[in-house]
Amino acid sequence: MSEILHSPFSILHSPNSTIATAESCTGGRIASLITAAPGASAYFKGGIVAYSNEAKISCLGVDPATIEKHGAVSTQVTEQMARGAQRVFGADYAVAVSGIAGPDGGTPGKPVGTVCITIATPSDTHSERLLLPHDRAGNIEAAANHALALLQRMMAR
Repeated sequence: MSEILHSPFSILHSPNSTIATAESCTGGRIASLITAAPGASAYFKGGIVAYSNEAKISCLGVDPATIEKHGAVSTQVTEQMARGAQRVFGADYAVAVSGIAGPDGGTPGKPVGTVCITIATPSDTHSERLLLPHDRAGNIEAAANHALALLQRMMAR
C-alpha cells in the first residue's frame, strides 16, 4: 500500500488557493487527510461525501443523464462532481473521486478497484481512471493518496 501523505500541501502553487472535496468511494478519507495537516483551515473550504447517485445529483449538481449514460464510476461523473464542489464551496481547486472499493459491486467493464479521480482547477479539469489491486481498505487508502498526489501536482503547475 502506498505511503500516507501527511502533509500534502507543502508545495502549494499559491498560498491563497482554496480546496474542496467531493468523495464517493473514499467516504471522506481525502478530507480527513487534508484536515489532519496543521493549518488546513487556511485553505480547505469543505467536502461532500456523495455516496449515492441522489446525493451526487442533489448536492453537487451531477446531471442524471451523465450517470445513466456513463455510470457513477466514470470520469464524466467525477468531472461534474469536482465542478460542483468548486461551486458549492467557492474553492479554487476541487478533487472528486468515485469508484468500486470492493469486495462486491464490480462488473466485467468496471471491476472492483476501478476508481475515477478528477481535479478541477480554476481553468480546466484533469481526470484519471485507475485499477487498484487491494482489498477494500487498501483501495480506499490508495485512491485517497493518489488523489492527493494528483491534486498536489495540479496545484504546482
